[in-house]
Amino acid sequence: MPVAMAGVRMGERLLQIGIDDAALAAALAGKVGLSGTAALAVDRAPDGERARVMAAAAGVLVDIQVAPWRQQAFAADSFDLVVVQSSHGLLAGMTPEERVACLQFAYRVLRHGGRILVIESAPRGGLAGLLRKTVSNPSYDAHGGAAGALKAEGFRPVRSLGEHEGYRFTEGLKT
Repeated sequence: MPVAMAGVRMGERLLQIGIDDAALAAALAGKVGLSGTAALAVDRAPDGERARVMAAAAGVLVDIQVAPWRQQAFAADSFDLVVVQSSHGLLAGMTPEERVACLQFAYRVLRHGGRILVIESAPRGGLAGLLRKTVSNPSYDAHGGAAGALKAEGFRPVRSLGEHEGYRFTEGLKT
């Protein structure tokens, strides 16, 4: 479902931020094909190594950058789509300063008219809710969660695409 919601098309320039789900990262990178560009940005070395292992195992070409958000080397306006993998709480778990730096980086590298998609875990009921925990941050939630964070960094319009199969999808545009 997350791959379908991302709407990645062949030939697009895709940047993924975070690697909460290596299988999702591989699937999204594979969708751009040889005519597109797949890149992945992380701010911690162990995540970079996970990304390298994922790319090799899946047989996909991914430009992987490991650096603090403000020091990422990707050029401005170089991506059509940015997908923030936050299903294990990447955004909610960041300090406010880290979150601002991460989303400012995303805004900088996204082309005008490009879009950002944040994929987070959604609360689930029943047995699925007991087995799959969602990361909660009262401050992050009180400020509007992903939608509030995207709006604060200049993405307009921002909208919730919905919740499905335990995921919440929030989209913003760089206009």
